[in-house]
Amino acid sequence: MRALVRVPVRLLRMLAHLARGLWIIRARFPVMEHADREAAVQAWACRMLECIGVELQVRGSVPMVGPVLLVSNHISWLDILVLHAARHCRFISKADIAHWPLVGTLATAAGTLYITRESRRDALRVVHHMADCLRAGDVLAVFPEGTTGDGSAVLPFHANLLQAAIATDVPVVPIGLKFLNARTALPSYAPCFIGDDTLVGSVWRTLCAKDLVAVVQFGAAQHCTGRDRRSWAVSLRETVIALRD
Repeated sequence: MRALVRVPVRLLRMLAHLARGLWIIRARFPVMEHADREAAVQAWACRMLECIGVELQVRGSVPMVGPVLLVSNHISWLDILVLHAARHCRFISKADIAHWPLVGTLATAAGTLYITRESRRDALRVVHHMADCLRAGDVLAVFPEGTTGDGSAVLPFHANLLQAAIATDVPVVPIGLKFLNARTALPSYAPCFIGDDTLVGSVWRTLCAKDLVAVVQFGAAQHCTGRDRRSWAVSLRETVIALRD
């Protein structure tokens, strides 16, 4: 009975908060300073997690200033909200997200950089753009698996986007991300977005989940220290796996 009440309430709160986000973008962003926009995005993400019933736990040392590149495993659409709530950052995401209703508008306003993954030329363009952003002091975030997993394992890391950190000699901070049931401390697969999952189905499972906790474990900052991007990607993946345990 409680679930019959909990889920519609969460859904209504989520939709209302989405509408508020669009209003902030259109009414307030044009007159806000850059730092104020970042703070507004982080506050909005924190509130959205509350609306959908997700508790956030942030562990480790959160980088307070850029430039820095955050590298995380990838489980769900919810990852972006969770990382924004933990520390505002600019994501590198697949280009088609820009055209998703509502989500695309919010992602673009949050400073997302878009990449056409099938195009090597576009990947090179994005690496150059990332390097420019890092030189400007930004905090960027990538999911080097390139797709979502179910959270039980971490897929191999693609190394291309690490080139931006190597070219600018900027540190990379690895992040281990996981979703748990707060009551049992066991992994929760409710937010997963893999295979034949639809976004609507994943969102609905998340809204139905009880005692859902998102754990964000920040690791120590790393420099490439002479490594090429492929060997660094392997090392970072091992670190992310350790941070999830």
